[in-house]
Amino acid sequence: MMKLIVTRALPRPLILGILAFLAVLLAVQSGSAPRPSGGPKTPGGLIGSAQAQDAQQREPFRIEVEAVNLQVTVHGSESGKFVKDLERSHFRIIEDGVLQQITNFTQETDLPLAIALAVDTSASVKLKLEFEKEAALDFLFSVMRPTDRALLLEFDSGVTLLHDFTSNPNDLAREINSLKAGGGTSLYDAIYLVSEQKMLDEEGRKVLVIMSDGADVTSKHSFAEALDMAFRSETTVYAISTTRFGADVDHEGDNALRQLVENTGGQAYFPFSTRDLAKAFETINEELRSQYNIAYVPTNKRRDGRFREVKVEVSKSDVRLRHRKGYFARPEGD
Repeated sequence: MMKLIVTRALPRPLILGILAFLAVLLAVQSGSAPRPSGGPKTPGGLIGSAQAQDAQQREPFRIEVEAVNLQVTVHGSESGKFVKDLERSHFRIIEDGVLQQITNFTQETDLPLAIALAVDTSASVKLKLEFEKEAALDFLFSVMRPTDRALLLEFDSGVTLLHDFTSNPNDLAREINSLKAGGGTSLYDAIYLVSEQKMLDEEGRKVLVIMSDGADVTSKHSFAEALDMAFRSETTVYAISTTRFGADVDHEGDNALRQLVENTGGQAYFPFSTRDLAKAFETINEELRSQYNIAYVPTNKRRDGRFREVKVEVSKSDVRLRHRKGYFARPEGD
């Protein structure tokens, strides 16, 4: 299995924790591990031996309710302005042609974001790399709030995780300023790997922002596999295209970016200049704070691993909606 290449050293506290764990493990194997006292411990510690035996004998009682969460953007058909005053009664959710019951409805104003910023550093963007750096920095400092977390990865012939999730944009800024271009373009690998290894287990709203010309030439994963994994991780993809800045337009690359964002509920931007880029970031920022979070428990309880098509309707005229087009049901035994 392909993995993200991590260039960060392990933090010192984590190293010490690993060493402590290994010491305890060796003690257990040699039979000299300290034994817990018979009485119960304070919260967070080990429970008493009698309680532990009782807990082992009892089978856990679990109720699983697998809700589907959708981030829905609504904007005026002509004005393009975000519509922020809708209520639960305005929406209908349809899965594979069957009307679903909405179980949760909230407006996303300041809820935390998990952001993955993927920057193309291939040879094809060498003339546009400074533009990408400036764009990445603008995005982080304009969109991130103290409760948000972001990570940074670059992709050329391979995919490299430059910095894991952090709430401090300055941590990522240092890595962005040191980016250099060269090699092929593994866009689809970047989408697949970050969705699978970083976003899949994240909770809440997940956003992948791609800065690229979209011209993939060296990925081991296909476009379909990358989109599939973005679906599975419930990640919304936004794309900032660099094709119109400092080089000829790559229509094939732009089309790939459009398909990615349209299927996951995001948006693609094609700025001609840094001024256009600033407007795009303002729009992304406002959109992320203007979405509706709608949840439902599917009437189809089969765990067959198949794709379920989802449509959202709203009882308001002259508006357009964006949301991911579906999800994959969990397979049996997962």
